[in-house]
Amino acid sequence: MSRQAPLGAPVIAARGLERVFEMGGTEVRALRGVDLTVERGEMLAVMGTSGSGKSTLMNILGCLDRSTAGSYVLDGVSVEGLNKNQLADIRNQRLGFVFQGFNLLPRTSALENVELPLLYDRSGRDMDTKALAAAALERVGLAERMDHDPSELSGGQQQRVAIARALVTKPSLVLADEPTGNLDTETTMEIMALFQELNAEGVTLLIVTHEPEISHYTQRIVELRDGRIIHDHPVAERGDAATDLLERRSLEPVGAP
Repeated sequence: MSRQAPLGAPVIAARGLERVFEMGGTEVRALRGVDLTVERGEMLAVMGTSGSGKSTLMNILGCLDRSTAGSYVLDGVSVEGLNKNQLADIRNQRLGFVFQGFNLLPRTSALENVELPLLYDRSGRDMDTKALAAAALERVGLAERMDHDPSELSGGQQQRVAIARALVTKPSLVLADEPTGNLDTETTMEIMALFQELNAEGVTLLIVTHEPEISHYTQRIVELRDGRIIHDHPVAERGDAATDLLERRSLEPVGAP
């Protein structure tokens, strides 16, 4: 898994992805011939109602599941035929994950949570794991909270720790599954402002969401219905989350909680 992708190759090149589940003797077709290309440095939203196939697609793109048919090349690596250990390595070295529920270890400091993916790295790279974890936390604005456990952090801070954990291995792609689903409106805007900042620095982001206001901050929207992509289009007027956050705060009444 150490070889580099060809220069200019897309991060995601998926063709004809299908996923069929067997449920009680009945075949359920969750994906029906999905084609998707994601270029390096893109920030896109994958949208769809419950049952549209967006979670199935994310699991396949995240190498957490295999397609029934079709091809998937991630950062120059053909995923089909990889064994469990190879899939684990590609997840660890080329993918970062951010989830709605944060998925942080309790009674474990922010620094140790972020350090964890580096401890599972089997590439043989020589690295200072604590220094790398500290740098990732600093990158998301939590330099002063490294020693705090999740229970001592707000929801927004916990999600920032999760984002730092996703970034610490310098992945080719960050997959975020409903990353603002457990956050209030203002904290959601803070997280989207951070995502936009990271994207401006070159981080490739794919965000699964059902919220149109979240997709408004991305560059491109891919919509699924019944296992098929029905729309794939650029965002016409992309919002700036940091600007919107400042405007929201300026409109809050003085003394508001």
